[in-house]
Amino acid sequence: MATTRTATTRWEGSLMEGSGQVTLESSGLGTYDVSWPSRAEEPDGRTSPEELIAAAHSSCFSMALSNGLAKAGSPPERLETTADVTFQPGEGITGIHLKVVGTVPGMSAEDFVEAAEGAKVDCPVSKALTGTTITLDASLA
Repeated sequence: MATTRTATTRWEGSLMEGSGQVTLESSGLGTYDVSWPSRAEEPDGRTSPEELIAAAHSSCFSMALSNGLAKAGSPPERLETTADVTFQPGEGITGIHLKVVGTVPGMSAEDFVEAAEGAKVDCPVSKALTGTTITLDASLA
């Protein structure tokens, strides 16, 4: 069964001087301030589209890797994934770097890297971002 998740942004003013709020409608978890300076300069307590993409990508990748490891008979005890999304004003998102450190009893480092590479390709968010270069560092704890 397909699911749809919804977020709404209300923006007021021009790009450089304006600001907005993005609301996570489906979950009701909150409303977050966004602005151009929070995107292209310092966050200053606000979020950005790139930070929201990083959150989506790190969580999706972790789910995909956890599932792949479990299906291969090596469920992880823990995965800690960081996604760094790089934004260049005037150019856009120039890359995403995933870093995962896993605790997977009985698994070799080589097998973990192979599983992580597979999750990087198969994660639905990675697939949605195919126009972006995605790199990965994977290691066991």
